[in-house]
Amino acid sequence: MESSIFALIIAAIAGIAMALQGSLNTALGKIIGMLETTFVVHAVGIAVIAAALYLFRLGSGSLALLQDAPWYTYLGGVLGVLIIFGVTVSISRAGVANATTAIIIGQLVTALIVDQCGLFGLEKIPFTLWKGLGLALLAAGGYLMLGR
Repeated sequence: MESSIFALIIAAIAGIAMALQGSLNTALGKIIGMLETTFVVHAVGIAVIAAALYLFRLGSGSLALLQDAPWYTYLGGVLGVLIIFGVTVSISRAGVANATTAIIIGQLVTALIVDQCGLFGLEKIPFTLWKGLGLALLAAGGYLMLGR
């Protein structure tokens, strides 16, 4: 139980970081452009993770095993570009709260499908009536958040 609570705390921190990152990226995008911002964000990210892996030796895995990964697992990099660009554009046009609301609803619907189908080798977690009710309530909350 403690490890799942810790994981949820980490997830909440990631959510906070996503909202802040989207806001910062949007501010940068207004200065240098949206695609340019997407490039800069990834370049800075590469520098930070390279330092973590090679200067501070924080990794516990092995890049030598990269060849063993299925081809589709590399699509995370493509999705990362889409995410950074999409968040930056949506925040600049819809605002942080509205864009984040739409992002969370999209994430949850997709997560429920991934869980139900056990995609990408993940454990199947069945869709339940309670999850359906939670999704409906979230959608209703999203509608209220997006309303003017």
